[in-house]
Amino acid sequence: MANKLKKDDEVVVLSGKDKGKTGKILKVIPAQKKVVVEGLNIIKKHKKATQDADGGIIEETYPIDWSKVQLICPATKKPTRVGFVVVDGKKKRKAKVSGEVF
Repeated sequence: MANKLKKDDEVVVLSGKDKGKTGKILKVIPAQKKVVVEGLNIIKKHKKATQDADGGIIEETYPIDWSKVQLICPATKKPTRVGFVVVDGKKKRKAKVSGEVF
């Protein structure tokens, strides 16, 4: 199956603690079916000090399952489902809401 979400896409979170928030995709992990969204799903990790680095509480952005996010249409700025269409022999994504090909 082709990946409907790509790096630098704008998405909205559909469920969980960050429901309704939007952000840009920083990384897509197809093997795990997860995406890392900028500024969302932040967790706190307690790191022990080492000789090289200081210890403390570090905030990290963790991956979200890609079924929990939905792409925002570039034309209408509304959440949309994604389909595919062939244009000039190349497979392109198409927004279901507006019909915009991108």
